[in-house]
Amino acid sequence: MGPSLGVHELLHVFSFLEARDLLRAAQVDKVWNEVSGTKELWRQLCLRRWSSCKDSQVTRGTQTWKQYYLCRSELDFRVESGRPEKDFVCKALAGHKGEIAKLAYISPNEYCFDRREKSVVCTASSDGTVRAWNLHAGMEIWSSPLQPDALVNLVTYPQLQLVVTVDAQGLIKVWEAESGRESASFCLPTHSSALEASDHPEGPFLLAACADGTLYTLTVPGLQVLSRVSVFPNHPASLLCSPDCQWVFTLAQDSDLSPKVFHSHSLLCPLEDEPPVSTALPIGLTSKACWAPDEPARLVVVHRDDSGVQWVVTTYEPGAKKSRDAVSVLVQQIASFNLPDTMMPPHLMKGHGSQVVLLVSGSELVLFTIHGLRLAAFQDHQRPITSLCVDQSRVVTSSFDLSLRVYMWKKGNKFPVLKSCYHLLGGSHRWAR
Repeated sequence: MGPSLGVHELLHVFSFLEARDLLRAAQVDKVWNEVSGTKELWRQLCLRRWSSCKDSQVTRGTQTWKQYYLCRSELDFRVESGRPEKDFVCKALAGHKGEIAKLAYISPNEYCFDRREKSVVCTASSDGTVRAWNLHAGMEIWSSPLQPDALVNLVTYPQLQLVVTVDAQGLIKVWEAESGRESASFCLPTHSSALEASDHPEGPFLLAACADGTLYTLTVPGLQVLSRVSVFPNHPASLLCSPDCQWVFTLAQDSDLSPKVFHSHSLLCPLEDEPPVSTALPIGLTSKACWAPDEPARLVVVHRDDSGVQWVVTTYEPGAKKSRDAVSVLVQQIASFNLPDTMMPPHLMKGHGSQVVLLVSGSELVLFTIHGLRLAAFQDHQRPITSLCVDQSRVVTSSFDLSLRVYMWKKGNKFPVLKSCYHLLGGSHRWAR
């Protein structure tokens, strides 16, 4: 019999194996079993398969990277398979007497394998209440007191366990997610056109855009005013914070005004008698925009070209240039391409990774790279798609045909591949988001 491999040699060999091979190696003998369960081997497997993995995730319901890998692999298999009763259940959350204007998760973790932590979502409704729901149990946890006006928007701060709502008159309120107790309020001068939550390194803050084009930056949870700036006079604005929370994209709704990018530090710490640091993008009529989730600040925008005829998708990266006396914004264009003439203007848009953008036009879902390479197109719905949810593992679309469509990301040679998996059918005419 030849000489046996030592622990360090085994570790080197095992680093080239996939999970299935490591599990087989663990059955050889005691030494192989111990080495094949080494933390770093399974950590690298997790990071290769799920780029969004973080060390903190391992402590939620799993004690080791190996346990995390096995639990999440089983979850992915169940999501991809979609077997009724085995892999998914459908629960109706009844309680609101009006239309649900917005919903958002308040649960701090994406994956939970120990069943001890609840998966909680909050909803704001035109009936004047905000409510929290335990999704696994299909039960209401709490409901706020009836508010004088309809609630029109909601954002959450999972790490702080806070919910923020705004009503039809512009009254903003902060609610404690555990109890539903109101903790702060602030009234905008007009009704709100957009709310955006941000967990900035200097502290969490809230952005609130008014219908008159004014942008408020407020502290969280106290809702104290940090800055107030007129962005698009007499035009309501949409808001998007970059993944690194350093930039705020603002877009005038139903207008050909050029969108603007603000440096968030200048909104948090405004200088007396000086406007916030910002710049206008060199484009006109803009339809949709999104940030690439895997980049600190990569902005993808759908807009008309200079002639006003062709729809273009352009990608920018903003940066701050500091001098002795001031900070200026430099925006670099890194890619651009024309949408096909046969494609209707997209009404939904999301980014994936660093290079992929998903566009929805009517009932069609189309994937492009930021350089214009068409990766895939799906037309699984019979009626227009009304909502699009994208994360590291999957894509879910909803439609007026009363169905959800589930897709799964797979690794490709150069770009990720999206696989169409199955429909979830049923519901009512209100199930469109």
